[in-house]
Amino acid sequence: MKKIVLLSDTHSYLDNRILPYLENVDEIWHAGDIGDNSILENLEKLAPIKAVYGNIDDHAIRNKLPKILEWETDGMSIMMTHIGGRPQKFEKGIKELLVQKKPKVFICGHSHILLVQYIKELDCLILNPGACGKTGWHKKQTILQFDIENGNIKNMNVIEFDRQPRIIE
Repeated sequence: MKKIVLLSDTHSYLDNRILPYLENVDEIWHAGDIGDNSILENLEKLAPIKAVYGNIDDHAIRNKLPKILEWETDGMSIMMTHIGGRPQKFEKGIKELLVQKKPKVFICGHSHILLVQYIKELDCLILNPGACGKTGWHKKQTILQFDIENGNIKNMNVIEFDRQPRIIE
């Protein structure tokens, strides 16, 4: 069994309130818009990280991370990208990619909208952890926490916090 925390859209801000949820996990997954390389460095101190770059990420992050990441873990195939859309309106080319690659889990970020939805036609669970940074229009900062065991997701929890205000200096 693997313990996973999934987050996205930190936008250069790692909220201290999420740190207790990152302890004792096997992996941290970040679905893009990291914002600053120091976020990756801080997360890597806590657990191995799997991540993709997002549309706000600079060349340093883009040179370090892929746009689309595919892997298998504990009997489950996973695909992650930053801009994926939602089942009713996937981004251009995403549905075709899902049909071709057939991942059991598809992860994206970008929308700042938390989404956990199984799509029967694709036999695929769509996960968007929302946004855990403080930049954007979201009212809650959210992350997902779950276990993967024998090709199944178990013990899924949504962790949410009231959004920290953005301070302009």
